[in-house]
Amino acid sequence: MTEQSAHILMLSTCPDRACADQIAHTLVEEKLAACVNVLDGVSSVYRWQGQVESSQETLLLIKTTRETGKSTQKRIVSLHPYELPEIISVPIETGSVPYLDWITKNTGLKT
Repeated sequence: MTEQSAHILMLSTCPDRACADQIAHTLVEEKLAACVNVLDGVSSVYRWQGQVESSQETLLLIKTTRETGKSTQKRIVSLHPYELPEIISVPIETGSVPYLDWITKNTGLKT
């Protein structure tokens, strides 16, 4: 695995800013994420229990590592009020090497 592919961007939506802030701060404090961006005003349209729903949510962009990803997911689930929280991870294939190194140093990943 190359240095770049060791990193992931995890996405999760929250019902409001307070929930998003709590999850973001917890993940960074516990070194499960190096950085979490909190974006308000996300409009979501989705199917839930057979009905098409829509809501305003807050999106989390979580920078972490593959090694830490499973623990990060478990922690999000433990803090999240949704019955089925959105947790999606995508690999960071390329990026600024100093920034990727910073992610590594600020998560549980050992170098």
